[in-house]
Amino acid sequence: MRNLEFGWFLPTAGDTTAYGLASAQVAPSLPLFDRVVAAAEAAGFEYMLVPVQTACWEAWISSALMVGRSKSIRMLVAARPSYINPVLLAKMIATFDQLSGGRICINLIAGQSEQENASEGIRWGKEERYEIMDEEVSILKALWTTRGPVTFEGKFHQLKGAQIRPYPLQQPHPRFYLGGGSRQAWEISARHSDVHLFWGDTYDRIRANMAEIRGMAARHGREKDIGFGMRLQVVCRPTEAEAWEFAHELVAHASESQKAFVKERFAASEANRRVRELAAQGEVIERNLWTGITQVRPGAGIAVVGTPEQCADTLQDFIDLGCHSFCLSGYLHDEEAERFGKWVMPILRERNRERMLAA
Repeated sequence: MRNLEFGWFLPTAGDTTAYGLASAQVAPSLPLFDRVVAAAEAAGFEYMLVPVQTACWEAWISSALMVGRSKSIRMLVAARPSYINPVLLAKMIATFDQLSGGRICINLIAGQSEQENASEGIRWGKEERYEIMDEEVSILKALWTTRGPVTFEGKFHQLKGAQIRPYPLQQPHPRFYLGGGSRQAWEISARHSDVHLFWGDTYDRIRANMAEIRGMAARHGREKDIGFGMRLQVVCRPTEAEAWEFAHELVAHASESQKAFVKERFAASEANRRVRELAAQGEVIERNLWTGITQVRPGAGIAVVGTPEQCADTLQDFIDLGCHSFCLSGYLHDEEAERFGKWVMPILRERNRERMLAA
């Protein structure tokens, strides 16, 4: 059984307490990032997910700066296929790893939006991007673990005698995370990931998906290497009524055009398709698991809503299914991190004493 780990989210596109309400918006800034990282670190979170969509500030620069302004938290930063030459990327990550004392992990993202990829000059379709990702991760691992020149002959990349300095501090290399709902995403996780992150779903669906991905990993001799986690939102309040009141207010002011943008812009993503399917089935998919944020936010919009005990119970259900990594977020991100650290983390620590990394 793996140790439990908890990650938080750095809102580099800004924060809010009500989507669509101008007065509720908090602009991205260094003070905002400082508050969120400090709150997450104090709450006992081990890593910080740094997003990469067009609206977000640049992830590598933000991550490097925040590592220098914090004490212990790791940065989970995206490696996106064909954005950065893989030899340069290997050198960037290894340098970050050495200079930060091992405070980096890698988020594999093929891209949720075809329009966004096209707008940024990425000409490859989704299937090709996963092929490129497979090649680039293979190159990263080879450059990090080979003490000598690396030659690689692939469909998209060819290297002849490539070498890097430095090598990573973490051995054999920093960990890879991937969140995706397509078969191709699962295959990349089976071949390369240390953690496959699911977005919120029913317990039966998560259980079945874990079994299938584990079986795929077994074909690569990695059945025991891959772990599983959940990417979820959190709305935790002293009473259930307060939690649901805030949750509903969070999405009450969103315009129909904003909802349509989220639905249409990310239509090609299998994971986004699944959360829309869940939302169509009802507001609550399991006890205290709410679909509401999926209307206004692409990506992981399923939220745990309730009291500290209810939030802990829901996360414990996923732990008991076999999940060990929890990448969470909430509004406002500094305040919700503080609430989670004070109210929910102690309950989970008491129930899982031998598996909790945080003191």
